[in-house]
Amino acid sequence: MSLWKTETSKDGVVVATYTNPPMNYFCAAGTRELVELIEKWKSPDVRVVILTGGMTGKFITHYSVEELVEYASDREAMRRAGIGLTAGYHGMLDDLRGLQKPVIVAMNGDTMGGGFELSLSCDIRIGARGDHRFGLPEVKLGILPGGSGTQKITRLVGLANTAPARGGDGEARGLRRFRHAPASGPAHRRLGVPGNDALGRRPGRDEGLYRRAAREAARLARATEGAEI
Repeated sequence: MSLWKTETSKDGVVVATYTNPPMNYFCAAGTRELVELIEKWKSPDVRVVILTGGMTGKFITHYSVEELVEYASDREAMRRAGIGLTAGYHGMLDDLRGLQKPVIVAMNGDTMGGGFELSLSCDIRIGARGDHRFGLPEVKLGILPGGSGTQKITRLVGLANTAPARGGDGEARGLRRFRHAPASGPAHRRLGVPGNDALGRRPGRDEGLYRRAAREAARLARATEGAEI
């Protein structure tokens, strides 16, 4: 069963929706599918990518605890695997950041753990208003986040503002600086504009497209009213 469903508009905007009921956990199958999709999105026919969740109130809640427990059950195998356990995930996030086009995440609800790290690798983040959780809850269990989340969030908003996210239970309103954080991916450098202007300040035919994509992402995040980019 495919966990990612994609729709492509005639002007090259791809909407990729992740659905893994009941909690919308990320998992190995979902990451493998996303790796394949990222390769397809390198095509010049794709001009904007939007990621979102297919369940109400959930983007990607966090990585599957069941899979993590299974990995941890064989400590010798984990020791042999070493950094190989997370190398593939890092490679996927690097490839996503390396896309030479804007990547927007419409966080339509809870976004934690691996899902939070995925959002940090996008160019623009739009979060739904409401009682949602953004962060890295694994740190409360003494687990070091495996997808560079602690480094990325610190670079985006500064060390002093990362405590709610690193605690794993920051509400959307408590992470306001995160929602305003400027993006820093290659798409912004290619567009030649500073962070938050990336979707609206490039002259020429792409300007309207990027604005429409941002509005569509806000709608998907159920945050169209007053959505902040």
